[in-house]
Amino acid sequence: MRWVSAGLVAVLVLALGGCSQKYYDERGKADAPVAGKAGEDSAAEVYNFPDGFGNLATKCVGEGKRGYATTRDIHVEDDDGDGHSDVVIIPANAVIVDDPGCKGP
Repeated sequence: MRWVSAGLVAVLVLALGGCSQKYYDERGKADAPVAGKAGEDSAAEVYNFPDGFGNLATKCVGEGKRGYATTRDIHVEDDDGDGHSDVVIIPANAVIVDDPGCKGP
């Protein structure tokens, strides 16, 4: 019984270790750092799309400006019969457009 408990603890430590901030920072999945920890950090409106499509976030990013950003998507395309599958990476996109409804600070 002691070995089973020790095994469960080991599995939990390994599983939770992959959720650390260091894990995300090393792989470029964390938010980009902001110089001096200064900046506007209000929440964005997020629109979830079905699997296979990038999600969309939008918010005002200055007086008269609205930013839109999509998530990056990585998926494996079906095998085309040659024994190989292709990994397709759809990059994240960001765009800023005029929006008179966005007020300044």
